[in-house]
Amino acid sequence: MSRTSSFTGINQSAIRVIAWGVACLLAGCATSQESIQKSQGYYQEGVASLNTDRQKAFVSFQKAVQLNPDNKDARYGLGHIYFAQGKMQQAEEEFRAAIAIDESFSEAQNYLGQALAAQNRWDEAIKAYRGALTNPLYDTPDKVRVNLGRALVHQGDYQGAMEAFEDALNVNPPSVPPAITNLELGRVYYKLGYTVRAREALTKVATLDKGGEYGTAAAELLGRLKKP
Repeated sequence: MSRTSSFTGINQSAIRVIAWGVACLLAGCATSQESIQKSQGYYQEGVASLNTDRQKAFVSFQKAVQLNPDNKDARYGLGHIYFAQGKMQQAEEEFRAAIAIDESFSEAQNYLGQALAAQNRWDEAIKAYRGALTNPLYDTPDKVRVNLGRALVHQGDYQGAMEAFEDALNVNPPSVPPAITNLELGRVYYKLGYTVRAREALTKVATLDKGGEYGTAAAELLGRLKKP
């Protein structure tokens, strides 16, 4: 992602980052290290309470950002909570702010793509997913490749989706259950008319998730393939 596009839509978050930087310069950053440490403490507090008290986690992440607007992880945490609440515009703002701080923050890029997809902004979502994949150190690329494949399917690019799902299956160890990726791939093969490949992928799903949600969906599609 280019530096210019990273700042698109940040609005007030970007202003706060800049204002903090100016204040730091004027004050000689005498207390900046203390603020950074306190900010990190609030971030850890937020993570600890995220699964049990989301409101408490939200307040902790907010305090972390107030102390250090460059705390990308706290911004990501805020984005996560906004996303869970269905507040996609606010989530988008926080994810973009995190990316502006660190353009290699692939998790934020991936989550930004999901927030954009939820707003039916599919082309922007695809751009965000591809931005996440530019980081060679991203340790769960199959996760974003599956999201990318789904977005490409929505846009009717079945060839691109096929490549994304196939690349996702090559990631080892996987972070996405192979049954899910093979099901998505089998559906795309079916759409492209690759009957043999579709049958192979869907049979794997039926075996990996026998009786489960994905296995049932695969078995249904396999039934269609057997019909003349």
